[in-house]
Amino acid sequence: MQTIELFDSTLRDGSQGEGISFSVQDKLNIVRILDEFGVTYIEAGNPGSNPKDISFFEELKKIRLNRSIPVAFGSTARFGTPVSEDANVKNLIAAETPAVAIFGKCWDLHVREILKITEEDNLQIVRDTVAYLKAAGKEVIFDAEHFFDGYKHNPHCAMSVLAAAAEGGADVLCLCDTNGGTLPDQIKTITETVVAAFPGKRVAIHCHNDIGCAVASSMAAVFGGATQVQGTLIGFGERCGNADLSNVLANLSLKCGYDCGVDPASLREVCLKIAEIANVRIAGGHPYIGKSAFAHKGGMHIDGVQKCSETFEHIPPESVGNARKFLVSEVAGRGTILPSLQKFVPTLTKSSPETVELMSILKEREYQGYQYEGASASFELLVKKHLGLMKPHFNVVMYKSYDDFPAPDGECQSTAMVKIEVDGKTELSCAAGNGPVNALDKAFRKAIRVFYPHIDEMELADYKVRVISNGTTNATVRVLIDSHGSRGDFTTIGVSCDIIEASFTALIDSYEYELNR
Repeated sequence: MQTIELFDSTLRDGSQGEGISFSVQDKLNIVRILDEFGVTYIEAGNPGSNPKDISFFEELKKIRLNRSIPVAFGSTARFGTPVSEDANVKNLIAAETPAVAIFGKCWDLHVREILKITEEDNLQIVRDTVAYLKAAGKEVIFDAEHFFDGYKHNPHCAMSVLAAAAEGGADVLCLCDTNGGTLPDQIKTITETVVAAFPGKRVAIHCHNDIGCAVASSMAAVFGGATQVQGTLIGFGERCGNADLSNVLANLSLKCGYDCGVDPASLREVCLKIAEIANVRIAGGHPYIGKSAFAHKGGMHIDGVQKCSETFEHIPPESVGNARKFLVSEVAGRGTILPSLQKFVPTLTKSSPETVELMSILKEREYQGYQYEGASASFELLVKKHLGLMKPHFNVVMYKSYDDFPAPDGECQSTAMVKIEVDGKTELSCAAGNGPVNALDKAFRKAIRVFYPHIDEMELADYKVRVISNGTTNATVRVLIDSHGSRGDFTTIGVSCDIIEASFTALIDSYEYELNR
């Protein structure tokens, strides 16, 4: 198999994405994750750009990487300054990484309007900077900035810059679609031209996603002869992001037979770790690694996958560390809910009266606004109650809440009262909270704790409200509550035209589910 090098720029290009900010410890943690995963290069950042990166590179020197090569990033020397005296070059040397990536201008527009020097002067600083870094013992990756735009405008100028870098001894010539606007077919054709012009020289591709083609363009470059792909593991970066390496490596490894040096089976786990550190959410529909990437909802699809997974799945989900999900909804058939029912009553079939009844209940509830595909805990309670397999741990006799405006201390102040019954005994409690739902939660927890002290092991983690019908203040709302329980996380749901009732329904379901476990 042909080997493709993965060059991850999460810590450099990725950190330029809106809303992304890494601490020094964050960056060190990501380095360890990427090294364990086995990407070939980790672009660690610009060692001279800010105090945080300076500190990070000092800490990076203390880490021994087992599989990845750390890379310091910077620009060519400034025109008119000897390379040995250039502050940026000095920082690259001081970083003590075995490899460096330096960028140089390849579009004559930038040479004239940004650097304001001649094309020959530009070639000289590229050649001299690369040669100096090579003499210092560095592996040099030359990032040909704006290469594709420059090539389309002036091929001779763009190719001359690559030639200058090659003359200086660059190990890799990286073709950058910096503006992200080049189409995949153009990427492939131009890459083929570069590969043919520099035989024996490693060629890389660096794409941005401004027209949604970064993954396709990166693959097109590989098909054109590139042997290194630069990007960020889950695609975030400046503007619309960088090439998503999770997609690129999965496509190349599982579809095209390339060896990317990593195990795709750990892909989702690695991406989730980096997303957690970056405080970003991986979209449910994200190819390969999203939670919905192998989720099936249509009855025909589910029936097909159950009989032969290849009918509606392009790869086995476990090959990228993901899992198959069957979503419970009104558009699914009885075969969808049957596995859930059989967990409690193994003898049930599609034609069993209980299955037919529950399917009817499900469709009616979805018509009302319930959506159990994202609230499996409430669905399990619904099934158990209908099948007579559970006795409720409590009964809510009454509840109410009210607000004081303005509150004496200027803060939002709500008060709630809850009365519950457990085995013939009642408990009435009151509590104040920051809003009516918080107050109800506190009052209910105070009452239920009398009978079940271990309920303190559960905590509410997230609360989401969505308007699901047309209207104004009388609209129907759906409330989802995520909880951390003693045996893992779960989600419950409530629906009503009264947001308090919807919230309380989801709230008491969460307590009932935890007690049932």
